Amino acid sequence: MFYGEFDYKIDDKGRLPIPPKFRDSLKDGLVLTPGAEKCIACYTPAEWKKLSATVTNSPLSRSKMRKLSRALFATAFSTRIDNQGRIAIPAPLRDHAEITDDITVAGLNTNFEIWNKALWEEEKADSQEQKWQIIESLENNS
Repeated sequence: MFYGEFDYKIDDKGRLPIPPKFRDSLKDGLVLTPGAEKCIACYTPAEWKKLSATVTNSPLSRSKMRKLSRALFATAFSTRIDNQGRIAIPAPLRDHAEITDDITVAGLNTNFEIWNKALWEEEKADSQEQKWQIIESLENNS
């Protein structure tokens, strides 16, 4: 389980420390892909396989499946944590997420995201504003 938010600086080689409490869950490596918003979505190999199965077994049309597969899988990168607890973030993903210096790693339960810190603050404020409406809709469906 990934939770919490952690602020770091990315180094000049595009390396980022991974929060120490996340590292044990990432011994088998991780998969990085562009997030739906301007962030990088990060998955354990097991969660990546679950996502892949969900996409493969979805009721989408073939053309939509191809589009989704291209967006998710063709732009994904596998990586491992180095001996100093860092990962190298490929330039295309840094560009997608507008990451240059200050970043935030945000836990999302089964995966986590890497954000430009300023963009994260905007997203966090928006999410906090909508959270109670979403919780109430969940309660109404139970």
